[in-house]
Amino acid sequence: MTLPVNRRNFLRMGAAAAAIAPALTRSSFAAAGAPAAAGVPAVGYIDVPANVALLNINEFPSGPTPAAVDIMHKMAVSGNRYYMAETALFTKELAASHDLKPENLSIYAGSSEILHFTALAFTSPTRSLVTADPTFEQTWRVAESQGAKVHKIPLKADYSYDMKAMVAADPNAGLYYVCNPNNPTGTPVKRSDIEWLLANKAPGSVVLVDEAYIHFSDAESVIDLVGKDKDLIVSRTFSKIYSMGGLRFGYATARPDLMAKLRHYGVNSMATTAVQCAKVQLADKQLIPLRKQAMADTRNRTFDFLTKAGYTFTPSQTNHFMVDTKRPGAPIINALAHHSVMIGRTWAIWPNRPRVSIGSPADMASFQTAFLEVMQMPDNKLNALTHPYPHLIQTHAC
Repeated sequence: MTLPVNRRNFLRMGAAAAAIAPALTRSSFAAAGAPAAAGVPAVGYIDVPANVALLNINEFPSGPTPAAVDIMHKMAVSGNRYYMAETALFTKELAASHDLKPENLSIYAGSSEILHFTALAFTSPTRSLVTADPTFEQTWRVAESQGAKVHKIPLKADYSYDMKAMVAADPNAGLYYVCNPNNPTGTPVKRSDIEWLLANKAPGSVVLVDEAYIHFSDAESVIDLVGKDKDLIVSRTFSKIYSMGGLRFGYATARPDLMAKLRHYGVNSMATTAVQCAKVQLADKQLIPLRKQAMADTRNRTFDFLTKAGYTFTPSQTNHFMVDTKRPGAPIINALAHHSVMIGRTWAIWPNRPRVSIGSPADMASFQTAFLEVMQMPDNKLNALTHPYPHLIQTHAC
């Protein structure tokens, strides 16, 4: 029998860690348990010990809800069937949830395809990409691969987007990329700033707003502007708060003519396990508020720790933040991995600020202990260390 994610059941899932976080137990982040297959760890990556705290690629620290796991099992045993119609049916449901028509939405395997296809469709050697810096670089790489100029506009001192500088960067820009909230800083972008960008951007250009982390935050979505025929594409993913990173489910919303340009690069029927998992979790109206609060509580305790230790960080509203290590971040990343804590990477513009994902309360307790030890290490010892899992440095650079 599977249980819905209500407040009581949500706090009962998994083992408690009250000694680490009295106000919020580890069970708030736990999901349905299942026996591991032979040779496969119950948690973590297959090629990393299960005791390593994975705080490196903005994953949710536990899996889908019990009800979602149950429906995926039922679908998996019928994996010989295509169930192609399920993608179209859920497209209609998703569109309706945003008061949009089915032609305004397409489902993809995560949001990376959406960013990739949008950069292909709207940048070229004569139409540039304008973006913030630091931010997620998927669109940078694609635009550069087809000869487009990439204008990287530094964030303001308060971590907000400099929209005026973005518009001034190129009168022939083809695409503006806005990540809201921003990855890697975790800071929200004001809706009014996005509306200003839409009103003042280069003629014929498109604004891509990546809302991968919006469920963790108080940021205002702009999906409703899609229905008002704006030059706008909004991407969403179930990889984050819905804990479907490995299951791959996302979607794009746009007016039909813009959506047609994305569909030119292909739209496939989705894995039925991913569709049903997304459908069950979307219908669970308690999932987002409960997980959002659980994440906020753990994040705030981590921020309290860093403040008391004398370190500054970005004022994130998501499941990740950047911490100023006051010296190059790469050696810090390597040293923490030797303490069974894997954190994220740095960005070229901010080499002293590695990104840290928020894990379970137990994960963050491990981070706190390891961080204090590593930050006391002299530079010569730090610089002598190499990452114990070098094969993950590039393969998990998200």
